[in-house]
Amino acid sequence: MTNATAQAVAIAPEALQQTVAEALGDKVGQIKLERGEVTVQIAPADYFEAMQLLRDAPGCRFDQLVDLCGLDYSAYRDGAWEGQRFAVVAHLLSVELNQRLRVRVFCADDDFPVVATLCPLWSVANWYEREAFDLYGIVFDGHEDLRRILTDYGFIGHPFRKDFPVTGHVEMRYDAERRRVVYEPVSIEAREVTPRIIREDNYGGLH
Repeated sequence: MTNATAQAVAIAPEALQQTVAEALGDKVGQIKLERGEVTVQIAPADYFEAMQLLRDAPGCRFDQLVDLCGLDYSAYRDGAWEGQRFAVVAHLLSVELNQRLRVRVFCADDDFPVVATLCPLWSVANWYEREAFDLYGIVFDGHEDLRRILTDYGFIGHPFRKDFPVTGHVEMRYDAERRRVVYEPVSIEAREVTPRIIREDNYGGLH
């Protein structure tokens, strides 16, 4: 199928929004259409079952999990965010129906963020979920091999959390006298290298 043909048969975002809402029923926490993209929010208790419906329902058929990542909302809107702190966002693709969907689920507990694993539905979720666990500390219940995947052995903390220092807590170097790699408290002084810039709405016609 050529790109032109695929574009011609792609479902309209408004129609996809309606189809997803009907397929999920009362499992939809919120569903919105913004900038031509559909985002659905699901409660953590309904997460696995809802994702299975999105994979199998005739009008959905999201056979591919394209991406999954964690989010930390603790500094969102300059700290004015009043919802749950941690969320998981998954991006789904239906090759058969040429449509995409974004799914967001908030973890119920800020101190111990947990959601169900998607590995039984899409095997590619294995590494995506390990990454979110490593960087954000989000636990995926039912994951059979939930280990760190990016940070070093014995690493303490989760570096993508907003309260984790940009410089980290320790630094690594090779010690010629001891002839091995050593870990020491970080010696880099914290500094602001890029000033925060807040632009007005519709800056450059981007939004």
